[in-house]
Amino acid sequence: MKALLVEDEAALRLATSQTLELGGFAVQACASAEEALPLLLANFAGVVVTDVRLPGLSGLDLLARVAALDAELPVIVVTGHGDVSMAVEAMRAGAYDFIEKPFASERLMDAVKRAQERRNLVLENRRLRSERAQHPDMPDLIGRSEAIEHLKVVVRNVAPTGVDILVNGQTGTGKEVMARLIHAASGRKGNFVAINCGALPESVFESEIFGHEAGAFTGAQKRRIGKLEFANGGTVFLDEIESMPMALQVKLLRVLQERRLERLGGNESVALDCRVVAASKADLLALSAQGLFREDLYYRIGVISIDLPRLRDRREDIPLLLAHFVAEAAQRYQRAMPMWTPEQMAAWQAADWPGNVRELRNFAERLTLGLVPTAPVAAPHSIPAGVAAPATPGSTAGPAFATGAGISSPAGAATGAGMEWAAGAGASGSAAMSAGAASAAGVVMAAGVPAAGAAGTEAEQPSLPQQVDAFERDLILRALAAADNNVALAADRLLLPRKTLYDKLKKHQIQRD
Repeated sequence: MKALLVEDEAALRLATSQTLELGGFAVQACASAEEALPLLLANFAGVVVTDVRLPGLSGLDLLARVAALDAELPVIVVTGHGDVSMAVEAMRAGAYDFIEKPFASERLMDAVKRAQERRNLVLENRRLRSERAQHPDMPDLIGRSEAIEHLKVVVRNVAPTGVDILVNGQTGTGKEVMARLIHAASGRKGNFVAINCGALPESVFESEIFGHEAGAFTGAQKRRIGKLEFANGGTVFLDEIESMPMALQVKLLRVLQERRLERLGGNESVALDCRVVAASKADLLALSAQGLFREDLYYRIGVISIDLPRLRDRREDIPLLLAHFVAEAAQRYQRAMPMWTPEQMAAWQAADWPGNVRELRNFAERLTLGLVPTAPVAAPHSIPAGVAAPATPGSTAGPAFATGAGISSPAGAATGAGMEWAAGAGASGSAAMSAGAASAAGVVMAAGVPAAGAAGTEAEQPSLPQQVDAFERDLILRALAAADNNVALAADRLLLPRKTLYDKLKKHQIQRD
């Protein structure tokens, strides 16, 4: 994940960069739009976060330049407090989102992660379209799982040969899609003709498949060519071939062997040049053993057999498939592409999907139409097991500082260990800080960890994260007390950006008087 940050205020630029880096982003920070523009390319794989008010080109100017370069590159605009008109102007100009100062880290990370998800979808769809344009004769099989990579190799090898193929797979696995891909990769110029063997009444089946001559039966007033003849030079797809009547299986077998047919009611033999791709959701060999399907026809159409995997057998392909289907649906319905959280995608990947890829496509349609809730406001991070929640004012949770340290609140922090640092200033500030840190560390160990030989089990001892948090909280309390609750002054003494200190105040639930 990548983020390009444009912020002219050095302290805020540092704090925002740290927030994004902690969220897993590789950050490029710039002080001006002019500095950022050379870093932006058409296929920039990340997100742009920019302040509106900048020296030189403004954030809105940068937004316009980005839109001209790549209209689908998400730009998040940061505006000043109460600057509603500027935010509205930014959204109208194509900004992905806007954030009002001062903002919480969670608000920034939620917006940036959603923007990155959208960017990933855009770039993946571009890649797929590019591959399809460069290799129009190659199968457009979406997925990178081992099963799909194997199918790609099989199709590349067998498609140009013209050999008949049997495709096996459950409902919704994409049997007709596979047949169409084989036809597209074969180079055949004739038609692709799909026949659902289970949907045609037996009374008209022979006429539909083989055609008929005029007068062959009542109502046959003129000659009509059948599906096989119409597919001459192309591919005929026999779906649900297991439902073909036994009497017609004999005729189909003869046509496949001779590559010639006779229309119903005719005597003339017509040459055929078509490939047959049959599909079945049943085990044809087992049906043959039960006398429900001709064994000789099975071996004739099953020269090459392709088995399609179930969706739950290639769960790693679900994100790519869903992105593809959502992009198609968004374009068809003229809707914005919906976003989702990593937790939602994990849940979708864990689902069984009994309807396979067809069910996933239908789900993508509902998702695009807003019938499935997505991307909820990020909930507070859950607290790992074994780590206590930060103590609220007046509570006793977490390491205690009221005893042994002389610290209970900012107002009462004027006494106790470590105050020689809090009061220190000038040339000795750094040394005083070290002294204060050591003193505060002693408080943490004294208050939170039993001394050697003290009663208490290992489970009662605070963890390392608890001790670090307690130590940090104590230092902040002392700095605020020494600065008379002035956050700016306390941030300077702690050598922290003001934004970072505000985040830590919220994290430790420290309230200023």
